[in-house]
Amino acid sequence: MSLYIGIDSGTQSTKAVVLDLASKKVVAEARAPHAMIAGLPAGHMEQHPSEWVAALETTIAGVVKQLGARAAEIRGLGVSGQQHGFVPLDVDGAVIRPAKLWCDTSTVAECALITKKLGGEKAALRHTGSLILPGFTAPKILWLKRHEPANYKRLRHVLLPHDYLNFHLTGAYFMEYGDASGTALLDVRKRAWSQAAIRAVDPRLADWLPALSESHESPGIIRPELAAKLGLPSGVVVSAGGGDNMMGAIGTGNVTPGVISASFGTSGTIYAHAEQPVMDPAGEIAAFCSSTGGWLPLLCTMNVTTVTEQVRQLFGMDHAALAAAVQSVPAGADGLILLPYLAGERTPNVPAGSGVLLGLSGKTFTAAHFARAAMEGVTLGMNYGLRRLAVLGVKAKEIRVTGGGAKSPAWRQLMADVFGVPVVAMVEDEGAALGGALQAAWCVARRDGNKKARLSDFTKAVVAVDEQTRCKPDKKAHARYQKIQAVQDRLSLALRDVFVAQRALD
Repeated sequence: MSLYIGIDSGTQSTKAVVLDLASKKVVAEARAPHAMIAGLPAGHMEQHPSEWVAALETTIAGVVKQLGARAAEIRGLGVSGQQHGFVPLDVDGAVIRPAKLWCDTSTVAECALITKKLGGEKAALRHTGSLILPGFTAPKILWLKRHEPANYKRLRHVLLPHDYLNFHLTGAYFMEYGDASGTALLDVRKRAWSQAAIRAVDPRLADWLPALSESHESPGIIRPELAAKLGLPSGVVVSAGGGDNMMGAIGTGNVTPGVISASFGTSGTIYAHAEQPVMDPAGEIAAFCSSTGGWLPLLCTMNVTTVTEQVRQLFGMDHAALAAAVQSVPAGADGLILLPYLAGERTPNVPAGSGVLLGLSGKTFTAAHFARAAMEGVTLGMNYGLRRLAVLGVKAKEIRVTGGGAKSPAWRQLMADVFGVPVVAMVEDEGAALGGALQAAWCVARRDGNKKARLSDFTKAVVAVDEQTRCKPDKKAHARYQKIQAVQDRLSLALRDVFVAQRALD
């Protein structure tokens, strides 16, 4: 029998699960927090990679302790990590400075410079398959070059967060196609580094990026001294891993066409599997590669549970009280609409955006209305991208949901009403961590000589939806939300110049 560890290193914490492939069940779990660096200027979001490493080791040691003697059965480990973060390393592999994260929007000027060097937005889409957006890695590298030249002079290796954890585990500089496609340095059609994008940042960057590898490949085994420290058996294989969305797709069984997954966490993502690249001429849907050998058309919004949690804390509610408040107000919050851009926004691309409430009145100036407007606002924000996916031919018949928002029955019903299709949660909610374990099992099977092993064989056997959580859309509520969506979209467009002017006042 074999056990596989899945790691999900997110923005707020690291989670570990252990999958027993024989019983098809998660048999151990652990979690450890990490924090953002406080006190940075507006738009700057950074973390110390050492915090990820400490949390990684804590969670692995935690599940090993729970397993007891069964820890000897661990064969593989797969890491999921927050996408797009820039981990700069020197020639010896030492971290030069804290990592700039996916939610960092300080690189607007660098995005413009790269886009100009590439020949404009259409040229950027042609060279990479995506627009050059603040969340991506490429502008973060140029930011370091322009703002911290002494640190940039030391740069010799560029890794993403999950790659850095793989490096810590194995000592190998390694990157797979899925996470690499979120750098804005990869030509996602050809699955190769875009030399034009590299030159737009720095021609020397070609020597500082790892070679690209397939999703079933491995950077190596866990370093013997680290395995001994953590109580792991020798020879544990580390799989390629991937970005959190790529691994979340695996953990929700989204490895063949026809499944759509949504994650309602700190950020919000909706994505589907495709056998060919899905290119958006408007650049709003990311044409990512998957960590399965295919492609993963994806939309991402930056403001989801951060918004609802701030409202909950503002009014001193627990989660049950928040749900009750939301359910006490009718769909549409009596006309109160929230534009939820507390951290700017990525889809649509409004990096200078801020939160806006429209429709305040004596009737709507209540905690319950604020709660409902917050939950509706972030869900409508995700629906903006879901509608764009439909235009590109990726249409939802059902959406599998994960993340903190998926745990709320009130929110799941609201999702179904906004999206207009059934919504269902997963039996195992830690989709990205489960995805890491499943990818590890696939990788080990391939290394053991089963070259015909398919990832879908593992996901079909393990991944399951929780039918008790299924919510079907209410037709009247959905019609109401379609009208509110139009107002939110118009509000977003009308205020974009105002946002830029307001940011200048900070």
